[in-house]
Amino acid sequence: MIIRRAVHQDVPGFLRLAGQVEQWFGPMVGDPGFRAAVERHIDRGAALVAAGGASPEAPGLLGGLLFGPPAAGSPGPDRHRVNWLVVAEGCRGRGVGRALLADAVRRFVSRPGTVEVVAFGSDHPGAEASGARRFYESLGFTPAEPAPPGPEGGSRQVYRMRCEPATLLRGSA
Repeated sequence: MIIRRAVHQDVPGFLRLAGQVEQWFGPMVGDPGFRAAVERHIDRGAALVAAGGASPEAPGLLGGLLFGPPAAGSPGPDRHRVNWLVVAEGCRGRGVGRALLADAVRRFVSRPGTVEVVAFGSDHPGAEASGARRFYESLGFTPAEPAPPGPEGGSRQVYRMRCEPATLLRGSA
């Protein structure tokens, strides 16, 4: 598996990944706003993909991540945000998400700070099925305040992790 910066030729792969999680997040594949967000992240160099080792269970990209500064109004300096992280169905539980996040921190977090992500609320149907909350907690993220509901109306929660770039996710890439 190779983690690399995404290029515009990866947009169809991002859309395929999005199609695998629309049951939890709501429509994305046909949403011009989602596609524009992917392209903006690519233009800024803040989109990563896991590629290589494709198998019949996981054709194309193995995973994708959009990284950036936190949402407007987030307190404090040195805050970063995982805007979107999805791993292909056939690759979940195999370290792809961990590798994407470790690479993003290595590339984008240059001094001690906080990384945050909005995950499903504990009562959301995707909370258990997706494994997202368990995944972030296994990396050292802790639940924080509730976030506004997702586009499909489901509950969301902010997760935060204090990070020291030299030690974050050591040995996970």
